[in-house]
Amino acid sequence: MSKAPFASLHFAPAAIEIERRADGVQVLRSPQPLRPYARCLGEHLERWARQAPERVFLAERAGAGWRRLTYGAALTEARAIGAALLARGLSVERPVMVLSDNTIDHALLMLGAMHVGVPIAPVSPAYSLMSKDYAKVKVIAGLLQPGLVYATDGARFANALANVDFGDAEIVLGANPPAGLKATPFAELRQTPDAAVDRAFAAVGPDTLAKILFTSGSTGEPKGVINTQRMLCSNQQAIVQVWPFLTETPPVVLDWLPWNHTFGGNHNFNMVLANGGTLYIDDGKPMPGLIEKTVANLREVSPTIYFNVPRGFDILIPFLEQDAALRKSFFSKLQTIFYAAAALPQNLWEKLEDLSVRERGKRTVMVSAWGSTETSPMVTTVHFEIDRAGVIGLPAPGMEVKLVPSENKLELRVRGPNVMPGYWKRPDLTRVAFDEEGFYCIGDAGRFADPLEPAKGIEFDGRIAEDFKLMSGVWVHVGSIKVKGITALAPLAQDIVVTGHGREEVGFLVFVNPPGCRSLCPDLPEDAPLEQVLADPRVVACAKAGLGKLKEEGGGSSNYAARALLMAEPPSIDASEITDKGYINQRAVLTRRAALVERLYAKSADATVIAI
Repeated sequence: MSKAPFASLHFAPAAIEIERRADGVQVLRSPQPLRPYARCLGEHLERWARQAPERVFLAERAGAGWRRLTYGAALTEARAIGAALLARGLSVERPVMVLSDNTIDHALLMLGAMHVGVPIAPVSPAYSLMSKDYAKVKVIAGLLQPGLVYATDGARFANALANVDFGDAEIVLGANPPAGLKATPFAELRQTPDAAVDRAFAAVGPDTLAKILFTSGSTGEPKGVINTQRMLCSNQQAIVQVWPFLTETPPVVLDWLPWNHTFGGNHNFNMVLANGGTLYIDDGKPMPGLIEKTVANLREVSPTIYFNVPRGFDILIPFLEQDAALRKSFFSKLQTIFYAAAALPQNLWEKLEDLSVRERGKRTVMVSAWGSTETSPMVTTVHFEIDRAGVIGLPAPGMEVKLVPSENKLELRVRGPNVMPGYWKRPDLTRVAFDEEGFYCIGDAGRFADPLEPAKGIEFDGRIAEDFKLMSGVWVHVGSIKVKGITALAPLAQDIVVTGHGREEVGFLVFVNPPGCRSLCPDLPEDAPLEQVLADPRVVACAKAGLGKLKEEGGGSSNYAARALLMAEPPSIDASEITDKGYINQRAVLTRRAALVERLYAKSADATVIAI
């Protein structure tokens, strides 16, 4: 790893208070109290519309250029849309449902709804565009009973609009209304603000329902997480107290992360809004055919903070390595690189550091955080220099993290103003989500990076429910071996599902990285089927070498996979195997692909199984 110095960044001091109980439970807190926070997100919008009305708040691609919206214009638009929603009688009983991707109009609808106390529920576009049965959209519509349903492009969402019963909801479209569908143009969703808007805004308080965000969890059944204004605003106050650099330079962010997820919609969008920054909406995504749009945008926009998931960094890094102009634009104003949603393999961490040193002579500070949709989202965050992946930081001001001994791990539980009051219309799920002290049971495990110096942070230690024992009784820590496996199997592995519950050996079901696999077989035709590529001896040899390398690292049978199966079929969103943010659902994959697990462990030799 490079020994170059870190670029300087103003963080709050790394500190922690620990309450140790006789039963082994520990409660972690920040010694810094949470300071007063905004009544609602609309206060941030009004503040920046007064203080910096001409500053660009939002920008999105419009042909070869950008459509830009200032803070002053955003407030005017949000108030006008809020007036239209009030005139339509929308409320907690009749919320707004959004089917579309991130756009300026989506943001204005979100801001307008929250400004007047109307909840908004952004739904994963993949549920409408990639699904074959629209089952999740149907369930969500049934739970919400929306008064208004919005889609940016009526043609793209025509099938979902035609096949899902939205009741008496008004359909609002940004463009391209399908023939025969009664719909209102988004441009008409404006009304001259009057005293009703001012009264509604004044009535919005910390406990007002702001959003309903849907998460599939391990079962695949959508759960509506109630997000209040208190949750969202307290979270932003906690962030700025440990990241004071946000108040020194308004953040500039280029971001693709979807607003139906708490990472993009709460952490990132709200951070820009709360600190008077500028958000460039990235119309690209970390996948072939769309990553090129991200690259084009990064050539024009130099972010001060860059957010992504590990899958996103994996596909972006080769472009940064090969394109000097892109690398210069990317690093020129960059203060910090932020990853979350899944563990970042160490090889990707080191590549990003090396690129930074190559471009600017210093390591860009890399940080992470931890939380969930139910915690809006940040609970712990890194506000100190770290030199390796895996550290998720320390509890932020106002947060309490309880470490509860569970088998051979420490279960993490959370309490604070950022934690949800419960699940939408699911009191049964709400009851079991909290322990007797009111801590939310998130299902994750953690450990101190250095038990002798707790202020060095907490490391993520996997999901409690995902770990299992081999036949020998030895525990397999799925999160840890998965990250090491992806690194060892580079460039073949995009993601890994770990197998071996009740068996003698650990195995890997590998979701492959097609470009990485094809790079090992440059003489094969570009249109060669992926199955042919995966069977190529060079790919098989690379996989076998990676498994051998993992075994050589030592640690016993629970720390390496003795067999692997390279899968050509990508994860299915309909079967809840993956979210549109790129997170793999281990349990769903093992259930749906049970036959592959059996093939992996079959006694008779299978040519597709790679074993050491």
